[in-house]
Formats: sequence, structure tokens, C-alpha cells
Amino acid sequence: MTDRARLIAVARGDAPPDLVVRGARVFAAFTKEWLEVDVAVAEGRVAGLGSFEGGEVVDGRDQYLVPGFIDAHVHIESSKLMVDEFARAVLPHGTTAVVTDPHEIANVLGTDGIHWLLDVCEGLPLEVFVMASSCVPASAFESPRRPLTSGDMESILRRSHALGVAEMMNFPAVIAGADDELEKLAVRGATHVDGHAPGVRGRSLDAYLAAGIRSDHESTTYEEALEKRRKGMWVLIREASNARNLIDLLPLVKDYGPENCAFCTDDREPDFLVREGHINHMCRLAVAHGLAPEEAILLASLHPARYHGLTDMGAVAPGFKADFFLMPDLEHFEPTHVFKEGALVVSNGSVLPFEGRDVPMWVRRSVRNAPVRAEDLRIASSGSALRVIEVIPEQLLTKARTEAPRLDDGFAVADPDRDLAKIAVVERHHATGRIGKGFVTGFGLQRGAFASSVAHDAHNIVVVGTSDEDMTRCVGRLEELGGGIVVVDEGRVAGELALPVAGLLSDEPVETVVEHMDRLHEVLADMGVKIPSPFMTLSFLALSVIPSLKITDRGLIDVDRFEIVPLETDSPGGPPK
Repeated sequence: MTDRARLIAVARGDAPPDLVVRGARVFAAFTKEWLEVDVAVAEGRVAGLGSFEGGEVVDGRDQYLVPGFIDAHVHIESSKLMVDEFARAVLPHGTTAVVTDPHEIANVLGTDGIHWLLDVCEGLPLEVFVMASSCVPASAFESPRRPLTSGDMESILRRSHALGVAEMMNFPAVIAGADDELEKLAVRGATHVDGHAPGVRGRSLDAYLAAGIRSDHESTTYEEALEKRRKGMWVLIREASNARNLIDLLPLVKDYGPENCAFCTDDREPDFLVREGHINHMCRLAVAHGLAPEEAILLASLHPARYHGLTDMGAVAPGFKADFFLMPDLEHFEPTHVFKEGALVVSNGSVLPFEGRDVPMWVRRSVRNAPVRAEDLRIASSGSALRVIEVIPEQLLTKARTEAPRLDDGFAVADPDRDLAKIAVVERHHATGRIGKGFVTGFGLQRGAFASSVAHDAHNIVVVGTSDEDMTRCVGRLEELGGGIVVVDEGRVAGELALPVAGLLSDEPVETVVEHMDRLHEVLADMGVKIPSPFMTLSFLALSVIPSLKITDRGLIDVDRFEIVPLETDSPGGPPK
């Protein structure tokens, strides 16, 4: 018999199943009920719900059986883990599938990087679906290795597990009707288009939606999310390392139900994944804030599947993929056993062994910046007020403010007493020597510098410091490592995490990466940095499509006006203390 014919025979009761889960309370996603039935599996799919004999029997007594969780929008690269280690990090949390936009690796390695990523995802016990990156670069203000064209996107969409067009971040261009962006939205082979519209409201939102975009994960307020949902958008509720929006948006689900909403993590660092969890963390947090467990499960499973057109996923029902897990309660969402297409992949909370992935040398050699000297980071000043990026803790948004400079022999310098540090973005793909320079407040850095080759989305080198010499040392060490994160304290490398895979990912086990991250956080805290997720926060200061003020290798970007602006301004600034 064919696989499908055997599945049907098992469903009829004319053939034995491969697996039967017996005694669990089974979540019926379409009615939000809990059923006391057997779940029969054959050929990697659910054959039926009822009473079944034969095959391997799994005892589900005193446990709840729910569909495997699906992350509706994630950048795997933000975990700083190779895909096999990412799988090991999220599978114990009940995640059996993710929908990723690989635009991080695309900015560094082009379409070759995306095709390589798709290749190494094949055969993993975590199913990885890909959206074709639409914004490489995110805007004309950023400098990737090379832009991705609509033809590049079509080549991605011809691949198995490729779905649609990834988040269209250049919302000003879409709203203005720019031909290049509209061409990408209409690329052949796409099933749907993800959005990215932070703060977009009113007629601008209407124009963005009229372009055919159907989701957004950037809402930060109830009112913004409600307007988007009213106008037909899927609201992807995000809880990332430094963009924590779930609690603020949860009333939208409580007031109007879970329809057209789903959970996503967008960007999570490895320590967050290991200690707090993945989508299950969002379920736990939502239930703790008053959401019914059944609705949290829908947001984590059936709804992301529905939005992305994964018609045989997201529910425990006949014909659906046998992706599910067992857990003892509806509060903690901690799986004991996880199954992917009927195969046990997590037992008693531990991931079963599977083959790792190799990394070719061409993926490792990606940091090619021109040498940087301390004098290259100097900022000549007339004494006029400076535009300063103000960090907002646990948000991707920043504020724009003005400050009077602290001067040293005609140069504007850092002023730790006012929490005013220097920031620079160094182009690292073509050794152009281009450097964008400015100032940032909100880190609390009192001495030294820290830098990263993870800098959304073009992933040039971004460095913050109180000393040009320490900033220079950071950049030099990153080049030696082939990418990563470096902290320098008064000329000494005080901590580092090598990310040699495209300057974005480690080739070490997740436990090792988390150890390095812990050490880096400790070192930064000793240097005065107290905000959560400082390295993720640093990386997003270079993203030119999140309001209000950002910086790239081309200079300061006023995202609200969508233009490059000078560092000095005529606006008054507060005097130095």
C-alpha cells in the first residue's frame, strides 16, 4: 500500500497503527475541548482519535496532549546557534516547526547563504519553513554584501519548504508605491506576504495593506494592534529578547478572541531560549496574565499554521502531521515527551541524539572590514548640539534627543557621567572603510567598549564605547575572530564570543554559547551596563526601518523622515554636567 492508503486503512481500523498514545487528555483545536481518546499514528500522521489496538503504546495518563508549537516568525540567526543546535534548544519546549526569514544570513552571504541554510535544515527533527527575504538591504541606508533581487527571491521560492515573501520592512517605500518594492511583493511562487509596520496607522496603514501585505509583528500598543486587526491584518504577537510586547497586546485577545492572532518570537538569544523557553514561554506568560490555556495553545499551534497555509499542521486530527507533545499541566507548559511526525524526539525533557551539521569554509570567511584606527573614530565638533540615540529598554524602538557635546581639543567625546557613549558602525563586507559615527544613551556604560558583528540587518560591525582606543580594539578583535561579540575594558579583551559562521552563528554547542553569553553579561554589568539583553539592543541600533533614530555605516538615520541626518543639529541640547 502507499503511505496514504495505509494511513486510511489504519483510520478505518483495518491495519494496526505505528503508535498509539493512550490515556491522555487530547486537545481538540477546532472546538477547544479536551477529549479522553487514543491518538493513533501511522506514516507520520494522525490516523484517528478513538480506541485503537496495535503498534507501540505510549502511556499518556495524567498528561495533556497538544499540537506541536509553531513559531510564526523567527530569525534563527538571532539565537547565535547553528540550526542543529537551535533545534536542540527549542525542541524540549515543544516547538516542532518554525517559519523563518533568513535575511540575516542573506545580508552576509546572499542567496548562496539561504540555499545553504535550507540544505542543512533538511532532515532535522525540527521542521523549518522559509519566507523569501524581501529586504536585503532593509533600506538604501544599509550596506549588505549585495542586494537580493526579485529573481533571487524566486529562486528561493522554488525550494521545498519555501512559502511566501518575508517581512516587507521598507514600509515607507511601499506606502509611497515604489516600483522596486511592489515588484518584490508580486514575486512568482509566493503564497502570501509578511509585514513589518512599526507604528504605521491611518491612511498609511491602508496603503500598506492595499499592497497585499497580511501580517505584522511590530505592534507595541493595544491601539495599534487593534487597528491593524480591524483592517484585516494578522497580528503576530511578539515576545523577543528585547522586544517584549505580549503583555501589552494580550488584552486584544481577551477582548476579541484569538482569531487572526498568533505567537512569534522574532529574535531570541540562546540564554533566553534555554532558561525561559520558546513559544511555550509565551503560553506560560499569557496564562499567568489571565488568558485561557486553550486560547494560548491555539495562538501557538493552529493559528500560525493557518496564517502560513500549513493546512496539515497545528492540530491533533486525522490526516494532520503527528506533531504533538505531552505535558503534565496547563500552567507551566513544560513537555515531557515531544513527537515529530510520529517519531519521539524528546524523552523526559531531553532531546534524542541526531546528526549535527558541518560548516563549509566559505561560510566562515565573511568579515572583511578595512583596518580601523582610533583617529578614524574621532568626531570633530563645532560645539553645536548633537543628535543622540536613546535606547528604550526591552523595545526595538528608540528615541531621538539632543545633547550638548563634551569637547576635548575640538572633538566630541563620550561622557559617562551623562550616560553618553560613542557609537560607530563599520562596513565589513567590502572593506570600503566607511564608518558611521554618533552617540547613544541608555546603556549606562561607564568605561571600555563592546562590539558585535551581529547588527541588524546588514550586519556590519557595531561598536559602543567610552574610549576610541577600546572601540578600535573591539573591531580588531572581531576581525581576528571572524565575527562575534567582544568586550574590551581599558585595552584588555575582557570577554568574547566567537561567531565564525557568517559572523552571526557559533559552531559550539548551545550550552557553551550560553556560558559565554553569561560571562559577557557579567563583564558588561561590571562596566555599568544594567539594561536587559544589551547585545541584542546593540545589534538593533543599526536597523534603519525601526523608528526613531538609528545609525548605519552611512550615518545617522531619522527613520520617521526616512533620511540621513547630520550628527550636529540647531536644536538646543542640555549642557554637559
